[in-house]
Amino acid sequence: MTTPRTEHLVLPGVLTAEQAAATVAGILRVQREDGAIPWFRGHHLDPWDHVEAAMALDTAGEHAAAERAYDWLARHQNDDGSWYAAYADGAHDDVTDRGRETNFVAYIAVGVWHHHLATGDDGFLDRMWPSVCAAVEFVLRLQQPGGQIGWRRDDDGTPATDALLTGSSSIHHALRCALAIAAQREEPQPDWELAAGALRHAIRRHPERFLDKDRYSMDWYYPVLGGALTGAEAAARVEAGWDRFVVPGLGVRCVVPNPWVTGGESAELALALWAMGESDRALEVLQSIQHLRDDASGLYWTGYVFDDDAVWPRELTTWTAGSLLLAVAALGGHEATCAVFGGEHLPRGLDPDCCG
Repeated sequence: MTTPRTEHLVLPGVLTAEQAAATVAGILRVQREDGAIPWFRGHHLDPWDHVEAAMALDTAGEHAAAERAYDWLARHQNDDGSWYAAYADGAHDDVTDRGRETNFVAYIAVGVWHHHLATGDDGFLDRMWPSVCAAVEFVLRLQQPGGQIGWRRDDDGTPATDALLTGSSSIHHALRCALAIAAQREEPQPDWELAAGALRHAIRRHPERFLDKDRYSMDWYYPVLGGALTGAEAAARVEAGWDRFVVPGLGVRCVVPNPWVTGGESAELALALWAMGESDRALEVLQSIQHLRDDASGLYWTGYVFDDDAVWPRELTTWTAGSLLLAVAALGGHEATCAVFGGEHLPRGLDPDCCG
């Protein structure tokens, strides 16, 4: 095992160098030898959270471990370019949810671009390009005429035409990263450019095209985190939901009005705030969830029910730790993380906002 690089993962009131190293080591203990990163040992793996944890490993210089995670994805990709929604943590990776969720499938592009920026490894990019292409094509086959992306294809092949704002916002981010990969390889993808622009237009201008999940904090901040909303639009959206979702000193509610704050949503909000230039508020949010840290493992509890003063569920999840490390890395100036989530240097695609 290498020694984690933690100089950019030190943040006052959030992580010391020793704590950062312990958190990275906690994720590595959960990762299997074949590269899979389940939520925790004995639970399942889903492709989105698997990628988030791999990206966190790259922030600490654990590039070989991260690469093993992407190799696991390449080996398990379905013939249609997808992955299943959940795999059991076991010797045979039994599928426990045979649906194929589009935001889960698309997120490989974010992770692959992040790993390339962190390592400069062109060979890795070449090797993963077919997987990224196949994943993007699977996702875009579920894009609706209004630009939004159907959220899932069932095991029998039936596509869901309903779209989720959180999922589509994450896909928007993934499409921009996929376009960055295509540009690096000098393989233009005009269809992807059109798709990204149409999706951004739907997110910005047509909320009626998405299922109403307004109670969920992810629907609040993900259009900002996914880069569809920037500048004044992003600031207005964050301010509109702040008092509804943020519990001072404790973190971010997962769902209103439930008295439950969650570490993953809190860290992702902090990352969105950083992308808006609100680093001070991002730091405050990250400091507010340190009550979720388990010092023995270096990992973080998924959530806390504050009315009952109870940790719930009793799960120390790799993706919660991963989201926190990514937010801290952005605040600490980690170049690859800043480039991927800052979005300034990601391709935008073609913008149809001039037309209706």
